[in-house]
Amino acid sequence: MSILEEQIEVGAPADATWEHLHRVVDYPRFVDGVLHAHARGAHRCHLDVAVDGGHREFDAYFSDLGGGRVMTWQTLDGPQLRGAVALRPLGAERTRVQVRIEYEPDAVAEVFGGGHGFAQASAIERTVRSDLEQFKRLVEDERR
Repeated sequence: MSILEEQIEVGAPADATWEHLHRVVDYPRFVDGVLHAHARGAHRCHLDVAVDGGHREFDAYFSDLGGGRVMTWQTLDGPQLRGAVALRPLGAERTRVQVRIEYEPDAVAEVFGGGHGFAQASAIERTVRSDLEQFKRLVEDERR
């Protein structure tokens, strides 16, 4: 199992950031490769993801922990991925968003293609960093 951890500071209160994190239909706006997403009840979502010129669909389960400050998630089918997003208030108008993703490298390579080892880890890290930057822009732009 490989683990990736990233974080970014967002210029918005934790409550507003938390609200954006839970807008599943907005995932295509900040998660690279997600073509379509919708909620399936209180704790599930369905994702349609671009993969090597085609697409794959899978469901994910998420739960809220820590009084509205930590969301955990895991895929229910497809590649075994799981993680957590934690929000840390840094004052009235700033929030640190911390992401932790656990993945099985061979399963990710099998489903999404790409390299193995360092090349795969670097690609996943760049993607997550880009997703966080897009999330930051989305939250901050909507606050203006």
